[in-house]
Amino acid sequence: MTASRYQREISAAAALAVLLLLVAISAPSFFSAGNLRDLAINNSPALLVATGMTLVILVGDIDISVASQFAVCSVACGWLVKQGIPIAVMVPMVLVAGMLMGALNGALIAIAGLPSIIVTLAMLVAWRDALRWATGGAWIQGLPTDFQWFGMSQGGAQWLMVGASFAIVIATAWAMRAVTGVRGLYAVGSDADAARLVGLDPVRIRFAVFVAMGGLVAVSAVLNAVRFSSIPSNAGAGLELKAIAAVVVGGTAITGGRGNLLGTCIGVALLSVVGTALSFVGINPFWERAIQGFIILVALGADYAFARLTPRPAPLASSHVG
Repeated sequence: MTASRYQREISAAAALAVLLLLVAISAPSFFSAGNLRDLAINNSPALLVATGMTLVILVGDIDISVASQFAVCSVACGWLVKQGIPIAVMVPMVLVAGMLMGALNGALIAIAGLPSIIVTLAMLVAWRDALRWATGGAWIQGLPTDFQWFGMSQGGAQWLMVGASFAIVIATAWAMRAVTGVRGLYAVGSDADAARLVGLDPVRIRFAVFVAMGGLVAVSAVLNAVRFSSIPSNAGAGLELKAIAAVVVGGTAITGGRGNLLGTCIGVALLSVVGTALSFVGINPFWERAIQGFIILVALGADYAFARLTPRPAPLASSHVG
């Protein structure tokens, strides 16, 4: 029973194991300590975004505006510190900005009832073009010396970034299992009407999910921005594709109601290894996005096959008072 319940996660883990074995044979240097460290640091922001995307997809929605939100938050980091805002103040300000962008999505989707794919597609374009207009496409440069790595030593900051990312993921996973309101994500994604009948508020839950998505994007943008001495205005390009691919390949049903963060972590690891392994074996890394798109298609096909093969419970007979 347990094995069948986690079939998608087991399949993703098996695919990751096979890929690691092939890489070990063809490019053993992939497993050097330096490369594994870089792999963890480079993908910590993607893990946080994929965590938020898991929550969004669990309730039956999707958010393809996360890359543009990521770019806005990244540029906001640089702009604020250049205005003399201390890093300790900058971080919560960017967090609020991310949550406000998520709240806008949530209001249009959960409250106004607009389709999530249409709203977030519009926001993807709107935020990206607004940022391009505001910056003229120029990078944010001339950042204060204490901005990079939070003013810490590079090694200490790297451990902080990876540790903070995993702590957030673990806390979210715990909440999904132990907190009643967060567990309601599954009920809303499975059947919003049934969730309403048992006392849950699907509108409030879906709205909160998009706010959380914006907050996680903001945190990931901060952790990514402090790694560099300048910030590109097009930061995060393609991030939405990687996040969605990681979530669905990790076993979360694109239609909502089924999935967990363990599978998402496996999905992020799988996609991260694919991208880096391409370079190690001499394949053009531009194939990475094509592979991500293919993975999404395969995962969608698996979802629909699972739905067709899984017997639906018979409806309960209704009783009538004569």
